[in-house]
Amino acid sequence: MSKMLLTKSTTFIIGPVAVALGFIMNAIYLFLNNLFNIQNIGLCIILFTIVIYMLLMPLTIKQQKFSKLSAQMNPELQAIQKKYKGKQDQASMMKMNEETKTVYSKYGVSPMGSCLQLLIQMPILFALYKVIWNIPAYVGGIKDAFMPLVDKLLNNSAAQTFLTDIASKNQINFESAGYKAETIVDTLYKFKPDDWTNLAGKFPDLSSLITGTQDKVDHFNNFLGLNIADAPMSMLQAGIKTGAILVIIGAIAIPVLAGLTQWFNTKLMPQPDANGQGGTMASSMKTMNMIMPIMSAVFCLTLPAGMGLYWIAGAVIRSVQQIIVNKHMDSVDVEALISKNLEKQNKKREKMGLPPQKISNQAKLNVKNINEPVSHPSTRAKANVKKEMSEEDIKKSTEYYNQTANAKPGSIASKARMVQQYNEKNKK
Repeated sequence: MSKMLLTKSTTFIIGPVAVALGFIMNAIYLFLNNLFNIQNIGLCIILFTIVIYMLLMPLTIKQQKFSKLSAQMNPELQAIQKKYKGKQDQASMMKMNEETKTVYSKYGVSPMGSCLQLLIQMPILFALYKVIWNIPAYVGGIKDAFMPLVDKLLNNSAAQTFLTDIASKNQINFESAGYKAETIVDTLYKFKPDDWTNLAGKFPDLSSLITGTQDKVDHFNNFLGLNIADAPMSMLQAGIKTGAILVIIGAIAIPVLAGLTQWFNTKLMPQPDANGQGGTMASSMKTMNMIMPIMSAVFCLTLPAGMGLYWIAGAVIRSVQQIIVNKHMDSVDVEALISKNLEKQNKKREKMGLPPQKISNQAKLNVKNINEPVSHPSTRAKANVKKEMSEEDIKKSTEYYNQTANAKPGSIASKARMVQQYNEKNKK
């Protein structure tokens, strides 16, 4: 196999990850080419997306489970926030943090769990874009299709002058990157149909080689009649100009499908409670769920169609994963999950030399307390009086209260006096 291009991403962390992902993309291309004699970048991107998401599945499912559990525990977290709303003293803040940690421990998740998974996935996602954006840099078979023409253009000063303007439009600078085989391939891969026509007209002695190279590249990039190296916007303009209905339909279908699949994916994700303190969060999530599909459609309209194909395939795979996670989580016994999490927490505490905790019981008590509405101090005093009295005390004191003529019904003071009189009577 010929030497790979040197124009791979050199970005910190993302560059090495892109090289690893490019190795996978190249392996997929060789697999299809050697076994089925298929040279199709669109199919490679779909299979590539499936492989990558399968490798990311443990992280993705963990994140989706976190989202599913968050939907169940958010009401408890919101109730805690409501309970301590407006209280800025240190004691209240410490209690709020303690109760919040208890809820997280109860469900076996970490407040930073979702963020950590996203941080791990972000370099992978950026590297994916690098690979798909510059396929010839990572797939040797695609690069080889350009090399006969590149060898002819490499030492041609007129070709360098002609290619410089096209290269600059695609963020390729010959002065900094150098006019060499790698940058010429990068430039040719970004060629539009008109660019190929102009190149053949500029160098008629190379017209047959130029046409042959264009045919090979078009064959690689053809997916369901669309050139995945072109942006749907460019396809749409060309289709309107030439009257190609199928091209117009395909150009519209890519951004529309990208937006729809993204919208469907967000609908499958657990949504925050729109009541109480969760209203702001729910409103923000609703806005994001509306914006993201629109952004997906806009991006896929202006980026190469291969990026849109990846976007659509990724959204479909995530939706399938989310459906599986939702069904699994619906069948999960939350109490059993809490018990399992408690066991894990106690093992960690044992290693640290700490006594075991009954997290689930404490969490239940916390949830019970936080779900009680915060009331006026006098009402809390009334509740405290009731807590100090047993059921038998309440029954007897109520009978005594009914015989007390001076007691004002509903008066907190009279109820407190009632208990005092009843206790004095018992002492006597």
